[in-house]
Amino acid sequence: MVDSVIERRPLLSEGVYQDKWSYDFGVVLKGTELVWRQTGDSKYFDYMKKNMDAFIDEDGNIREYHLEHFNIDHINNGKVLITLYEETKDQRYKNAIDLLRRQLRFHPRTSEGVFWHKKVYPFQIWLDGLYMGAPFYAEYIKRYGEEEEFDDVTKQYLLCVKNTKDQETGLLYHAFDEKKVQPWCNPITGHSKNFWGRSMGWFVMGLVDTLSLIPETHRDYPKLVSILEETLIALKNVQDKESSVWYQVLDQGGRKGNYLEASGSSMILYAMAKGVRLQLLDESWIEIAKTTYNGIMDEFITVTQEGLVNLNKNCQVAGLGGPDKRDGTFEYYISEPIITNDLKGVGAFILATAEMEGNFL
Repeated sequence: MVDSVIERRPLLSEGVYQDKWSYDFGVVLKGTELVWRQTGDSKYFDYMKKNMDAFIDEDGNIREYHLEHFNIDHINNGKVLITLYEETKDQRYKNAIDLLRRQLRFHPRTSEGVFWHKKVYPFQIWLDGLYMGAPFYAEYIKRYGEEEEFDDVTKQYLLCVKNTKDQETGLLYHAFDEKKVQPWCNPITGHSKNFWGRSMGWFVMGLVDTLSLIPETHRDYPKLVSILEETLIALKNVQDKESSVWYQVLDQGGRKGNYLEASGSSMILYAMAKGVRLQLLDESWIEIAKTTYNGIMDEFITVTQEGLVNLNKNCQVAGLGGPDKRDGTFEYYISEPIITNDLKGVGAFILATAEMEGNFL
């Protein structure tokens, strides 16, 4: 799949792949990094580096990035920059990393201290944002910060769960509005209306990545391990028994228009596989992960005549509110375009299958 990405998305002569500082390609590059670490093939590192070099100037400024937008998505690519800095010690990467860390210092927060998803989504916690911000924040602290700063990272997860968890199913609602005024939220609880597969995928991916970075001695570490296991059990309970993957709207598999969705399924597999490798989950999860891996291969993967790998049935995008007035209903989530080789899905698929093939298959 990584080779297919490289063939489909070659760098232009001036090194510019695209004109957006876009979180989704950061997911692909983290997958590429894992494959590079497992194979030792420098072409994968070079692909990561050239894609990031298209955005980082000689002073470490990031093209197409604006700190004052306070968009948590724009932190995600910093994870790739940390790898590049640690490997090359090129100061411009560190300058760019410090710029992203600066955003977190000033990023607006809920009254409890959780980062808003974006400045344009005030007082809102979205599950997606935990993947975008927390692992970068944790790795920055681990490498360049002070240990007491980890409290702020763990707090993001604990308060997100407090405000989004459905006590009956254990599933997490896509988002929470602290002010309880958004048209998409329950005016009593502040919850959005549904359990969206990819948003829970982002959450468990972010959590397992963060647990790999914070000290096991941290007081919140056992709580976060419990949250990972409890959330994956809730997801296992709504896994489609026939296909062994997950629906776009997780708990409404039989409802007309719902469909088996590739990106969320891949993210959940990654969290399971990495969780077992890190011994955060017991070995009973290995068989569940293997069954899920086979389900993803059967349900979503095709190969073209030219030998390129396709990941089919990805939700292109889904969110809440904004100019499109996305209302968070079941009908909304199934109405967004379903595409092949969406970068968020492809990145998650690379991460998940590298974890599986590198350790359990």
